[in-house]
Amino acid sequence: MSAALDYGVQSFCFRHFKDNAEVAQKVKDIGLDKIEVCAVHADFNDPQGWKGHVKTYEDAGVSVVSIGVQTFTGQESDRDFFECAAIAGAKHISCHFGIETYMKAIPQVRQWSREFGIRVGIHCHGGYHFGGQPNVIKHLIGLGGPEVGLCIDTAWAMQIGPRQGNPVQWAKDFAGQVYGVHYKDFTFGTDGMWEDTVVGEGNLDLKAFVAALEENSFDGMAVIEYEADVENPVPALKNCVEAMRALVG
Repeated sequence: MSAALDYGVQSFCFRHFKDNAEVAQKVKDIGLDKIEVCAVHADFNDPQGWKGHVKTYEDAGVSVVSIGVQTFTGQESDRDFFECAAIAGAKHISCHFGIETYMKAIPQVRQWSREFGIRVGIHCHGGYHFGGQPNVIKHLIGLGGPEVGLCIDTAWAMQIGPRQGNPVQWAKDFAGQVYGVHYKDFTFGTDGMWEDTVVGEGNLDLKAFVAALEENSFDGMAVIEYEADVENPVPALKNCVEAMRALVG
């Protein structure tokens, strides 16, 4: 199976549920066994406490493949994020950098990435967020690579507009630098506002995106993400999994 089709789920989908044992069961309920854990479900500045959460997932047969999305701010305490990822055996951290602190934070992140053997993917988060558009992403990767690459969130990539925010083109333009993927889909209204939908049912050309990842030797972390139906996300997430499985073969 290609890395593009070896995916888990983002724990933010289950943000209404704070008990990690319950979250782990929901991961299994949608037919998956991997998760990227976000700060809703863990304090990543408490590595000792995090060990208990990792065991909860392990006991349920769910592996933690990434943590994030974490914001690196240039604080020495940011090293805890790498320690937590290492405790889980994860090889990826999804991250943001801030415009005020990225010049200090990126050298630290490169050092910790080498120390722990963990890659970092900059999570694009739309036009309103620093690091949301390709020119800024290229600049940040230029400062931080090869330890720092890109985590393509397909929905947020599209939010900046079709000319610059085409996830299929990003998979090609950032070939070899895509370390993570969030499979997420939006539809857009005439006012530019977005609405979550099952992956592949909105503006994302899911088949072409996966093909572009595979053609460009993607070897990173992948998760599906659906942010709507907060109190009952399992049915839509099952549909996301079905949409992804339909691409196999």
